[in-house]
Amino acid sequence: MANTASVGKTPLTTRGVQPVGRRSWARSYRRVVIPWLFVLPIMLINVLVVIGPSLSAFYYSLTQWSGVGPARFIGLENFRNILFHDMAYRRAFLNNLLWLSFFLTVPFIVSLFAAGMLARIRRGSMFFRTALFIPYVLPAVITASIWRNLLSPTLGIGPLLASWGIPGLDRAYLGQPETALLAIAFVDNWHFWGFLMVLFLAAMQNIPPELYEAARIDGATRWQEFRHVTLPGIRPTIVFMLLMVAIWSFLVFDYVWILTQGGPAGASDVLGTLVYKQAFNRFEAGYASAIGLTMSFFAGLIIAIFLYLRRRGWEI
Repeated sequence: MANTASVGKTPLTTRGVQPVGRRSWARSYRRVVIPWLFVLPIMLINVLVVIGPSLSAFYYSLTQWSGVGPARFIGLENFRNILFHDMAYRRAFLNNLLWLSFFLTVPFIVSLFAAGMLARIRRGSMFFRTALFIPYVLPAVITASIWRNLLSPTLGIGPLLASWGIPGLDRAYLGQPETALLAIAFVDNWHFWGFLMVLFLAAMQNIPPELYEAARIDGATRWQEFRHVTLPGIRPTIVFMLLMVAIWSFLVFDYVWILTQGGPAGASDVLGTLVYKQAFNRFEAGYASAIGLTMSFFAGLIIAIFLYLRRRGWEI
């Protein structure tokens, strides 16, 4: 009877049926190992081009190094010079703050106004959007060269207007300490605000039309619609771009270097141009690394402020 009872039973480890342990291992392999294999190339690239250079920059910021040969460890001496002795750094940092205040106001106001106007245009809207966005896709070298000629005190727009009887604009805006940085900011804004306009316009088109219809029924004016419907509807986009522009303001380099190289007499220097001069003109790569770390610190501080406000319940 015992033999006949065991005839119909099948062992758990017969062919075609995997053991429980092997199935669980295969499931874990698909869920854990395979995704990491796809992520691994990107992680290696980040280690090579981001983490590695960041760690080396931190090390060289603690040294006196010309960029060639061995580096001499000096501890926090570079940072002490930055904080207490380097007047060029203070001037460049103040210029970055001025740049920050300019780009957190002027391009946002201009782009919001343009996006609000274009959102109501139905016929030919693509032409206006493309025309206003073209400056953003132009290379910085081309844009800077065009505006250098336009702002020339002898061949630019100012002398032409002066010949027509409109004086006062034939000045060397890029050659005067009082106006050099603002002139560069004007050129950069001409190239940049179209990008913000396209982002805001795309966000405005996602606002439900029923909200505008309800506002009109309540007798709201266009300004009230913009204030109480449009701005709340695109708030996430505005806040995100405020964050990005604030970070970019501490990393600016290209237009300043192309137009003035930080001149005249350092009047338009920013932290980016100061790093370049220290590393490649004065061959103080260690000191330049220390300045670069302060730039990263300010960018990280801006991100930390936004994260703190978000945790406190701000809708950002």
